[in-house]
Amino acid sequence: MSERDNALSYHSGDRPGKLQVVPTKPLSTQRDLSLAYSPGVAWPCRAIHDDPELVYSYTAKGNLVAVVTNGTAVLGLGDIGPEAGKPVMEGKANLFKKFADIDVFDIELNARTADEMVAAVKAIAPTFGGINLEDIKAPECFEVERRLQEELDIPVFHDDQHGTAIISAAALINACELTGRELSDLRIVFTGAGAAALACAELYVTLGVKRDNIRMFDAEGLVHRDRDDLFPSKAAFAIDNDGKSIQESLDGADAFIGLSVGNLLTADMIRGMAPSPIIFAMANPDPEIPFEVAREARPDCIMATGRSDFPNQVNNVLGFPFVFRGALDTRARKITAEMKAAATRALAALARQDVPDRVLRAYGLSHLQFGRDYIIPKPFDPRVLTWVAPAVAKAAEDSGVARTPIRDLDAYREQLHEFVERARGLMQPLIQRARNAATPVRVALPDGTDPQVLRAAQVLVEERICIPVLLGPEYRIAAKAEQAGVSLDGMQIEPCEGSEHFDRLARELFELRARKGFTYSSARVKLRDRTWFGAMMVRDGLVEAMVGGVHRPYHQTLSPALKVLGTKPGVQRVSGVYAMLFKDRKIFFGDCTVNVDPDAAGLAEIALNAARVAESFGVTPRVAMLSFSDFGEHHRAPAVALVREAIARVREAWPELEIDGEMQADTAVDFRKLTSDFPFSHLTGPANVLVFPDLQSGNIAYKLLVHLAAAEALGPLLAGLGAPASVIPVGADVADIVNITTWTVVQALERRRTSD
Repeated sequence: MSERDNALSYHSGDRPGKLQVVPTKPLSTQRDLSLAYSPGVAWPCRAIHDDPELVYSYTAKGNLVAVVTNGTAVLGLGDIGPEAGKPVMEGKANLFKKFADIDVFDIELNARTADEMVAAVKAIAPTFGGINLEDIKAPECFEVERRLQEELDIPVFHDDQHGTAIISAAALINACELTGRELSDLRIVFTGAGAAALACAELYVTLGVKRDNIRMFDAEGLVHRDRDDLFPSKAAFAIDNDGKSIQESLDGADAFIGLSVGNLLTADMIRGMAPSPIIFAMANPDPEIPFEVAREARPDCIMATGRSDFPNQVNNVLGFPFVFRGALDTRARKITAEMKAAATRALAALARQDVPDRVLRAYGLSHLQFGRDYIIPKPFDPRVLTWVAPAVAKAAEDSGVARTPIRDLDAYREQLHEFVERARGLMQPLIQRARNAATPVRVALPDGTDPQVLRAAQVLVEERICIPVLLGPEYRIAAKAEQAGVSLDGMQIEPCEGSEHFDRLARELFELRARKGFTYSSARVKLRDRTWFGAMMVRDGLVEAMVGGVHRPYHQTLSPALKVLGTKPGVQRVSGVYAMLFKDRKIFFGDCTVNVDPDAAGLAEIALNAARVAESFGVTPRVAMLSFSDFGEHHRAPAVALVREAIARVREAWPELEIDGEMQADTAVDFRKLTSDFPFSHLTGPANVLVFPDLQSGNIAYKLLVHLAAAEALGPLLAGLGAPASVIPVGADVADIVNITTWTVVQALERRRTSD
């Protein structure tokens, strides 16, 4: 199938287009209807009439943006009209929702003049919390934006101008950082003097570039003061006419900014630029100079383009969703120069941070580090939201346009974290508990030479969660850390076989397992395995917890931990629990990793373990024992009888625990069904702990939900071990390792508390 056919099939398949309207309130009963519409809707109407600001409380206005175009400058297609521009606007709406959870109505206007555009947008403005202008030709776009900013009290943002400006300015800041330049000293040559180029130049000036150091060329040549065809925005960058060509202007120039047409420059034209030239050739789809040509002519250059197949893509999706997120959340009256500058600086700072695994996977990369080929974050980096939106929100307050300033930026940042990583919301109380510990927990990490573990360890240090103790040869850990760009500050290294503790731990391991087939020699051999060494460190009190197992079968970590640490007093079985995180709820699954075919006693312990894990997250457990049967429907089946016996055992061990069953999975999670069909149930709400009858069903269920229902799975969380130890699942990324370690740290703190 051709690229054309693929694109057309994508846009037309299933349901035509890329958007739909989805209700946010229930509408399944007569009562729901009476609240949603007549007569109940009259109450919010009256309230808003009395106080117009309440429109933000009772309607979607505060999270709703209009993406508005007249189709006069659509991508590289030109003036194709509003209908033909609609696919682009729908795509823009998808990006708003995907990256910042902002709802959008796309508005395509049959309006050719600035007066018509302004009148139409002003007329619809009461519906929206912000206006994103898109694909409007110059010079009308400047007038439309200026007038709407003056006449409306909601943010108005022409992304074609300011999106490119924000992203390229962040790249420019970092290019200067890498080449030892100051923005105030830069000599810059622009080709292109349209909306994007003029906005870039204005923002660069705001950040410190001198206006007199900018030379701009358009289709008519140098933008100079003797020309009579310049509109005000372009005239602001007019200089004296010295007759120099583009090539002559580039001689000795520090930077080239291209927002014009493809293949405008040749290799000879950039050879005379200053050392380590900055070349941003952003024409699409063909840059002003091909990437390979520029790199061959000037190997020392730092280059950015608008294309995703080359390093340093200047992509507007890094800007507009997050600028609007910060503006909407403060109910800003407008988007100011200070807000755009704040977004720019936040993006530049983020590019200097370690890059998470999910970003590397999205781009098929194994490593990415701040440098000539990475001066701006990747578009699919979820951290952009948590860096840019708070910076914009703070700047909105500082520049006096925020109606509702955000008083606690740290709490706001955590809310944004929860959007990009559901587990963050679940983990935050645990993170805070770990930070508040009087003495940080020391955690052994047997995979101390693994780059992912090293990067996770750096996060653990930066977040003040624990003191990572990396197991392995110091020289190898240091080399791997340097390759991964990880600082070892705040971490400790334990070399295992070369450790001062090795002989003593070997004797203790021999004594522990002497009647289980171990000799002293075999104990020493086992202890050379870092997992065994880490488990013995926990047993001996050298550390309080262990987290290991990355890239290895589960049992290779669990087995040494069990043999060394045993189980908690009164506990016969260890089990694995997954916290399953959905958009509107969290449910704990057990057992998904350890016990293959448990008997009634085993099921009871799995239920107790899972309930205790839920409690460790501050959740009051409501346990459902799952089966193919609902409350005696198949009461003679052996599997059902086993579940019933398990429930009786749990109630004896923990009389206050809410537990019921046997029940089918839909009955457990649908409280309306449960109370309607089985009003005698002991559960007071939908079950939040599900206990599966065997490992097969639990493992299948959690993996299907992850891949088909977009659920996030946090785990496995080992419950029942004699001391805190956890296993990192195969395929875990840095965030997974950090989350599992944090949970393990909290178990260590709880053990510390109960033993005091």
